[in-house]
Amino acid sequence: MARPAKAKINLDALRHNYNVACNIAPDSQAVAIVKANAYGHGAVETVKALQEHAPVFGVACIEEAMELREAGIEQPILLLEGMFSASEVAVAQQQGFWVAVGSRAQIEMLTHAKAGQPLKVWLKLDTGMHRLGVQPHEAVTLYRLLAESDNVADAIVLMTHLACGDELERPQTDTQIQCFDETLAAIKDVADELGQTVETSLANSAGTMAWQDCRRSWVRPGYMLYGGNPFGHSQESADQLQPVMNLLTAVIALRDIAVGECVGYGANWCAQRPSKIATIAMGYADGYPRVVKTGTPVLIHGERVSIVGNVSMDMITIDVTDIADVQLGDEVMMWGEGLPVDEIAACAGTIGYELLARMPTRVPRIYVGG
Repeated sequence: MARPAKAKINLDALRHNYNVACNIAPDSQAVAIVKANAYGHGAVETVKALQEHAPVFGVACIEEAMELREAGIEQPILLLEGMFSASEVAVAQQQGFWVAVGSRAQIEMLTHAKAGQPLKVWLKLDTGMHRLGVQPHEAVTLYRLLAESDNVADAIVLMTHLACGDELERPQTDTQIQCFDETLAAIKDVADELGQTVETSLANSAGTMAWQDCRRSWVRPGYMLYGGNPFGHSQESADQLQPVMNLLTAVIALRDIAVGECVGYGANWCAQRPSKIATIAMGYADGYPRVVKTGTPVLIHGERVSIVGNVSMDMITIDVTDIADVQLGDEVMMWGEGLPVDEIAACAGTIGYELLARMPTRVPRIYVGG
């Protein structure tokens, strides 16, 4: 009998969420972002589920892209961090990868490489996040280097990344859009001179859902594909999403404890009433955050009950005193339908992105809706 901890992945929900992104931005094409093992959901299975829907898939690096190629995925794959060495240019040419470039060094790697299949290039512009991207004052010069290179296909995409797209009241996004558009205007002058066109991309998930001015040639939905809400509160588009991962386990032990008895490492939770405690097969080695406190909810019999005591490596204890007829083997949901991963992330002082992306291989993925 297998250990009951598992992640059930609903591929119908995944496709629904991709369609939400497309419906929000009907005049844009949507790159399905599947980096970090599709945010912990399994990159190969995720891509196969979206193959008939998404024209392009986005990954962080060439290793992630090669995993998809080796699984038989033939569609374009965008390397969001570009090339880390000159040797990767030849691999990208051979495999037909698209590449993002965000520095003079990467641009020189590409333009100085041996001639091969011209690559679709996304030129990353730093509009204020100050993480990756060329500076606005050098963007026109670097665009020209790319546009005049035989290694670069026509219709370069000018892209940027939003620093605060999930915080709707802050001014940074408007400032970034203004910087982007001012730089774009100058680049278009060069493109017109060379008889080329410029495509554009600003929107990640938050930008796609909440910032109309960011819905350009391409949008880049990532977290929203998996049902995550980046805003931390109700939002019209986010409310249409469906959770893709249900993290599940089961009760493996039950015991009654008396008033004053304590539970778990550190004995930091003690019963204030006669209590029934269920032990479940789930712990921080399964990707569940150790830092959550007593009171963090899980679902059993469709009802919320609280974690009590410390999360350990392989087990968690929950208080089921108020739930009738709990039995060994009863299913417990850690996050998913009816219990958003973002809520559990808030209990852990982090974000749902992290909880999903660090899901370990020890937890089997069970795919439904294929």
